Amino acid sequence: MLAELRMEHRDLDAAIEQLATTLGRDELQLTRLKKRKLLLKDHISRLESKLIPDLDA
Repeated sequence: MLAELRMEHRDLDAAIEQLATTLGRDELQLTRLKKRKLLLKDHISRLESKLIPDLDA
């Protein structure tokens, strides 16, 4: 699952980069992609955090 999320994050990054360089780009679509990418990044971080053992235990 984590690998799929990372792959989707990379795909969104490529899509954002491509859309950002397009003349007459759709700013709303660009904003939505960036928001989705940020949500994915947060989700990935939470999952990775759960994989790391708690050092206080």
